[in-house]
Amino acid sequence: MSMSGDSSNPTELVTRRVRSDDEKRAIVAEASQGFRNASAVARRHGIKPSLLFRWKKQFAPRPLPDGARTPTSFVPIALALPSPVPETAASSAPNKTSLIEIEVCGGRKLRVATDIGIAALKRIVTALETM
Repeated sequence: MSMSGDSSNPTELVTRRVRSDDEKRAIVAEASQGFRNASAVARRHGIKPSLLFRWKKQFAPRPLPDGARTPTSFVPIALALPSPVPETAASSAPNKTSLIEIEVCGGRKLRVATDIGIAALKRIVTALETM
């Protein structure tokens, strides 16, 4: 006679699969892509959704301590030279400010005037890095 709520077979042996950190990270990355259903990803890999969410917390980037700065990284910038403007067109064209186009993470583009102050540009870049 089995205990209430215990429907397991005493002769059945259940083993746990031990996964490496790389496997866990790969499953977390799969569940984090786009609008993936975490429960479906967990089922596909034979784990419970609660375990997947625990791994997500385990491998989430750690917040920096107060006062710590994010590491500086360099971003490639390509500047296009302005095309020469014929003399007659230059005299009749309204005064336009030249722009610099900066490609930021995710393929987004930022356009700023060439006469922007360096302090303002730093504030903009810092704000974009925190998004």
